[in-house]
Amino acid sequence: MKSALPEEHAEHAHSWQGVFWALLVAGHVWAQLPAQPVTIHVDVAKSQGPYTPIWNYFGADEPNYTYAPNGQKLLHELSALSPVPVFFRTHNLLTTGDGSSSLKWGSTNAYREGPDGSPVYDWTITDRIFDALQAAHVRPLVEVGFMPEALSTHPEPYRHSFPQGDVFTGWSYPPKDYAKWSALVTAWVHHLGQRYDTGGWLWEVWNEPDIPYWHGTPEEYDKLYDVTAAAIRSELPNAKIGGPESTGPANDHAAGFLRQFLEHCAHGTNGATGKTGAPLDFISFHPKGSPKFVDGHVRMNIGAQLRSVQRGLEIVSSYPEWRNTPIILGESDPEGCAACKGEQNGYRNGPLYGVSVAEALARTYELARKNGMQIQGVVTWAFEFEDQPYFAGFRQLATNGIDLPVLNVFRMLGMLRGDRIEVANSGALPLDQVVAKSVTGPPDIGAVATRKDRELAVLLWNYHDDDIPVAPTPIHLEAFNVPSKSVRLEFLRMDADHSNSFAVWRKVGSPQQLTSTQQTQLEESSALQHDPVSTRKVVDHAVKLDFVLPRQGVCLVMLKW
Repeated sequence: MKSALPEEHAEHAHSWQGVFWALLVAGHVWAQLPAQPVTIHVDVAKSQGPYTPIWNYFGADEPNYTYAPNGQKLLHELSALSPVPVFFRTHNLLTTGDGSSSLKWGSTNAYREGPDGSPVYDWTITDRIFDALQAAHVRPLVEVGFMPEALSTHPEPYRHSFPQGDVFTGWSYPPKDYAKWSALVTAWVHHLGQRYDTGGWLWEVWNEPDIPYWHGTPEEYDKLYDVTAAAIRSELPNAKIGGPESTGPANDHAAGFLRQFLEHCAHGTNGATGKTGAPLDFISFHPKGSPKFVDGHVRMNIGAQLRSVQRGLEIVSSYPEWRNTPIILGESDPEGCAACKGEQNGYRNGPLYGVSVAEALARTYELARKNGMQIQGVVTWAFEFEDQPYFAGFRQLATNGIDLPVLNVFRMLGMLRGDRIEVANSGALPLDQVVAKSVTGPPDIGAVATRKDRELAVLLWNYHDDDIPVAPTPIHLEAFNVPSKSVRLEFLRMDADHSNSFAVWRKVGSPQQLTSTQQTQLEESSALQHDPVSTRKVVDHAVKLDFVLPRQGVCLVMLKW
């Protein structure tokens, strides 16, 4: 988000910032100050190159929800977001069980053993998962894991009962026989290759092996990676394979694990082939934020999330072998547990979740450009939970078939296409400040613009870590070099009063037993809302618009000619 403005606006902005910080130092409460107007200039004629989406990746712990009715509905909605392909990543694809689900649990019973120790493969449930993805035209990011009970070196106890007890049970251990593990992966990939067109799929090994998701050493993980990658490539020689899906590298332990993995893939002895190095088509790790509940409200921490992005990019770029390798942020979220509740997670049902997604994605783009790196995808670790109360407080995209406000931000993101257009924005905070200190002083007003043919799309948001009510920000938006005498204006919003099913649910009394009429009402309220379409004159090749943008709000301005 370019912050430079023409001189007449820049001088005003700098003078106001001086007043603001003087008041802050003097002990005034900044949230009580009137919102400072923001000017945003978009030059339709100045392209910054093709706009490449990175938002189109999603995931969840619970694979069996993909073929539940609400899960299938949501998969189709994700696929419909944009012409670009949507990818889906899930845990527990090889976990032993009968296919039942619970929080942070899923199972497929893909592998068991006969009395003589011979393998018994059963793809019935994994086929249901991949069939659901295929029916929705969603591409798998196949996470090969976790350890079947019959192969685990420590199988008992096996199934956990989160949130009670230890979640890292028998599924999280290394295989007792790597040859049997290799044979399982080979047989499974052969079956998938026969049943589906896997040409656009992505493949990876395990999840977060730097914490107790993996009860083995880093070296044992490297061996698991080598053996699994070799098994995949034996059936699909052109398969794109990556890893290690480690946790946020702002943490020194996680950073060390990522470094040793990259070193192994570059120079280590391959545990499957005995040769040097291992295939690595993309590199993955997990940046997470850290919200708190402070003085009666949620305080996000987008800076913590971005610091993990930044350090991860720095680590990858330090290896000449991997500097040009695409990066997938395999779970990039405001915090680390979709199935956990708590006051600090009170942002999830309302608009703050959506605006934080817009903020994190835009700043992630900037960090990638700053470091000269390629981020291929950012996985939002959120889907839906079956058999849970309405608006239960989980990190999810929908609740009992009703879309949450955050999904409408993805709908707006899906409408950005074509070339990225230059934006000058007086309300954008410096990138280094947001990374170092998050957004705790003035708000961060974000803006991204794209142009495709005769259409300009400008996405704007008003983000702050603190979820407290304040006055909306006046926005003066000017689009220059518009090649027409008039434009058709469309205005789409997500905020406390728009595209917000949670607000509507609360207005009707927060019922847990909904009538069919209420269910329909809430489903309709969960759609992306449009203001009435209007026509605006183009004066001197420019369109000027004045409106307000609420705190924790996102809007999309569409100009068509």
